[in-house]
Amino acid sequence: MDNRKLLKTGIAGSVIAAVCCFTPILVIVLGAAGLAAWIGWLDYVLWPALALFLGITAYALWRRNAQRDAACCATDISKQNR
Repeated sequence: MDNRKLLKTGIAGSVIAAVCCFTPILVIVLGAAGLAAWIGWLDYVLWPALALFLGITAYALWRRNAQRDAACCATDISKQNR
C-alpha cells in the first residue's frame, strides 16, 4: 500500500474512532435508529479500533521516515563514490 494512502487511512480512521468514542454521536444515532441495546458494547469495538488506526498511522509515519532516510543515505553514498 502506498505510504500516502496508508497515512490517510490511519488518520481518517483515528479521527472517526475518536469522535465516536468521545462524543455522544453514536449514542444519539443508535438510539434514534432503535439500536440502543448496542450502546453498551461500543467500548469493546471503538477502543480497539482507535488503537488499530493509531497504529496504522504510526506505521505509515515510520515507513515514510525510513524511506526518506534510505533515500538520503543512497544519495550520500553515491556522492562519496565519485
